[in-house]
Amino acid sequence: MAEPFLLSEAQMRRIEPFFPLQRGLARVDDRRVLSGIIYVIRNGLMWHDAPPAYGPHKTLYNRFVRWSRAGVFNRIFAGLAAEGGRPDQLMVDATHLKAHRTAASLRKKGLFRAVLGARKAA
Repeated sequence: MAEPFLLSEAQMRRIEPFFPLQRGLARVDDRRVLSGIIYVIRNGLMWHDAPPAYGPHKTLYNRFVRWSRAGVFNRIFAGLAAEGGRPDQLMVDATHLKAHRTAASLRKKGLFRAVLGARKAA
């Protein structure tokens, strides 16, 4: 693998206030772990497919689960969004909406023909 993706120092300084306080032993490098989490999610990988440059895949997974449950990512997103002010435009991406399995049977029941017929008449 070429040089691994890492968050910059400036990016880490912006989001450090949202991380939980450290207790006990120092954690593995948060920058490397968070970069690994972003890499896995952005590329749609399974945790065990994460490149070794980001550390053990079990560490990436455990930290993702722990931080998700603690609301760390929600705080990061809310904090960064608040810095940007009110947006001029909002867009919704609905490409991942799923139809219920019974939606396929609507055609058999004749519901689509009634709707299409009404449009043709108009």
